[in-house]
Amino acid sequence: MEYKKILTIQDISCVGQCSLTVALPILSACGMETCILPSAVLSTHTMGFSGFTFRDLTDDMPAIQEHWQKEGIKFDGIYTGYLGSTKQVGYVKNILDTMGNDRCVKIVDPAFADNGKLYPIFDNVYVDAMKTLCPSADILLPNITEACFLSGVTYKETYDENDIKELLAELSKLGCATIVLTGVSYSPEKTGVVVYEDGKISYYEHRRISKGCHGTGDVYASAFTGALMNGNSIFEAAKIAADYTVLCIEKTQNDPEHWYGVKFETALPELMQML
Repeated sequence: MEYKKILTIQDISCVGQCSLTVALPILSACGMETCILPSAVLSTHTMGFSGFTFRDLTDDMPAIQEHWQKEGIKFDGIYTGYLGSTKQVGYVKNILDTMGNDRCVKIVDPAFADNGKLYPIFDNVYVDAMKTLCPSADILLPNITEACFLSGVTYKETYDENDIKELLAELSKLGCATIVLTGVSYSPEKTGVVVYEDGKISYYEHRRISKGCHGTGDVYASAFTGALMNGNSIFEAAKIAADYTVLCIEKTQNDPEHWYGVKFETALPELMQML
């Protein structure tokens, strides 16, 4: 397998098993040189912790990109996660458009909403900015809430396959032909991922674990990116990432003190076997 260089752009939550503290080890375990561009540094993630510190790195991003350009650095893949501001979205769009080599795969995880609501720091202005990032992506990785905000489709707690088809069709109008939609559940016991490629839809269903965990979206996106960059098809990468995420949750379920993330590190050997 070719040794590939991938860039991931998102924040560093020093404690909490999300964003770069998830992406860097998972992508490295998948056998790639993993480069990072931190958008911010937080002492912990923002869900369930109080009094966390926050250092905005927005103004550092153009200088870092300029240095890379002077060094002639290019990437085989670029994967973006949580971004802290509309200004950062603009910088990241420029990076997606200019820093990849001619084979570069560009993957965007919108990471701004869940369960029908925006995360507390975001508003509709940010959503509009994120829409401008979609045409620069080869693959978009939203959950259903993010897909609804981006497409303008009304969010529903219950839905059927036709609703999902309509949602994907509307979302594709933003200019991204390939979408991996996560958290799609047609029954209480099951959930899964829908892959939309040039109008064709495939669905992978798996067991649903009722107790959710923080950071699983980042685990999924990182594992998907790693699997895809290892030569798997988009559907196979989506399946591997789903199975790995479920395994991470299973390995965390019996530890009530580990409420802030999943023990993804303990499942890395299984992920490498899946690849």
